[in-house]
Amino acid sequence: MNKEFFEAIEQLEKEKGVSAQHLCEGIQRAIVTAVKRDYNNKDIVFCEIDMEKKKMKVYVRKVVVAEISDPDTDILVDAAQTYKKGAMVGDIIEIPLQTKDISRIAAEKGKHVLRQGIRDAERGQMIEEFQNRKQELETAKVQMVDANTGNIVLAIGKATLILPKSEQLPNETFKEGDLIKVYIVDVKESEGKLPRTTISRTHPGLVKKLFENEVPEIKEGLVEIVSVSREAGSRCKLAVSSKDENIDAVGSCIGTKGARVGKIVELLCGEKIEIVKYSEDPAEYIAASLAPADVVSVEIISEEERTCSVTVPDSQLSLAIGNKGQNARLAAKLTNWKIDIKPESGFFESVSE
Repeated sequence: MNKEFFEAIEQLEKEKGVSAQHLCEGIQRAIVTAVKRDYNNKDIVFCEIDMEKKKMKVYVRKVVVAEISDPDTDILVDAAQTYKKGAMVGDIIEIPLQTKDISRIAAEKGKHVLRQGIRDAERGQMIEEFQNRKQELETAKVQMVDANTGNIVLAIGKATLILPKSEQLPNETFKEGDLIKVYIVDVKESEGKLPRTTISRTHPGLVKKLFENEVPEIKEGLVEIVSVSREAGSRCKLAVSSKDENIDAVGSCIGTKGARVGKIVELLCGEKIEIVKYSEDPAEYIAASLAPADVVSVEIISEEERTCSVTVPDSQLSLAIGNKGQNARLAAKLTNWKIDIKPESGFFESVSE
């Protein structure tokens, strides 16, 4: 029986694409559930499957007693010594189920047990795979575009996931068969076959991962992305630093003639990307974050509350603030400072939270 069982597991592994380990774990749980019914659902049943040694063991644990009060959980000393020589009152012994007992259970409930085991195994493997992909970049294939909601059905490996309209860039369109990059924001277990997986093309993490893939210096740990602030589909700011004084962090991300950043801009449907040099000096960092505007001075008002006042030339005020306050807003998000921008003449004032 064991030989046939393990041959079946190996065949299922090939047919279903689910690892033997996951299949065994699912089948173990299903067998325990089935056998427990013969013991009034008490938690005394155990199943062990060893694929390497091609062995399966199903057994119950009972307590050795002088007088039986529960026949499901108790066993007398004389009977216990059949399984463990020298067994005494208070010992816990393991009683293996014989092949005929397992065969009876398999005959009665085998199909259900196997189906449930396969379902559990597939679900377990899917959850593990997506947990490992959390906060990673994935290539997905467009299967369908919902004309009513704008949501997109995507295939990632064997999984089918929904990319909501709210997580898409405002200026992009898709058609069936397109390959797109998505960022896996979060993975949570659910009662269904698939874990609850949140995917996005608007999350700042998408930009960070695109740069990690495109810039070798980031992959090698020589350049670090410190912070990303983004208004998806419109504009993004990236703060980078170098761990090697001979490496230009900003230049590495831009690439020769803008090739590296240009490729990412293309993947993001023309979203504007600005790369600034990170500094441990808050004033220097804040000034850099407001690029392309020039900054006259940065006054730190409160380090504790992270507030500052920035002075820019009168001619640069609109550029520093940006269209509808976008540049100042992105700079504030990038640095995590509240930035009060004012012109050199002092006649106008704008506040960025």
